[in-house]
Amino acid sequence: MTAHPCAWDEDYRRRGNLWGGAPAPLPDLPESAAVLEVGCGNGKTLQALARRSPHVTAVDISPEAVALARRRPATAEIGLAVADARHLPFRDEAFDAVFLVHVTGHLPELGRKAVAAEAVRVLRPGGTLFFRSFSVEDMRAGKGTETEPWTFRRGDGIITHYFTETETAELFAPLAAVSVRTHRWRMRVRGEDLPRAEVEGVFRMRRAEGPEFEKTEGL
Repeated sequence: MTAHPCAWDEDYRRRGNLWGGAPAPLPDLPESAAVLEVGCGNGKTLQALARRSPHVTAVDISPEAVALARRRPATAEIGLAVADARHLPFRDEAFDAVFLVHVTGHLPELGRKAVAAEAVRVLRPGGTLFFRSFSVEDMRAGKGTETEPWTFRRGDGIITHYFTETETAELFAPLAAVSVRTHRWRMRVRGEDLPRAEVEGVFRMRRAEGPEFEKTEGL
């Protein structure tokens, strides 16, 4: 997801499945939960979600990405659509859980706020929002042309914003923060250990009573 969706389409068309490997740990979800993944890409996280709940919906702004996600095992019965995260085609309070995994950071500030507002809008009372994006501590922060504070555009036209924990909590302020933390690890590149870092957030829509989703240590 970016202010330039054609850049993503070109990237997927040229390189195919951009995101490989195992997804980060996912939370437990009730079997009946209606789940939405915003910015599903080629389906890396989506495939894992589909194994957890039979009621998963996913959107991405790139038709190329959606086509790739449809080819993933376990996604045949998922509702997949091309849509802009800033203008989700769903009614208010439609989902029990919303996943924003490395999508919000590919938009400028106004776009990030619009995505957050839409995610809150479609979340049911008692529902949970799961967020993950790169941290200002990540090794790639500062690389490229800075377009806004901590937002950088690389050569292919795609922008990446790097988050702090405070900024993340403020972005989803209408929700109650269950946890906001930075996950850090090291990646070895050409014999050198370099820092990787993501901000992970769990937020819940307040409600008076009823069961709540359980959270794993992974998110």
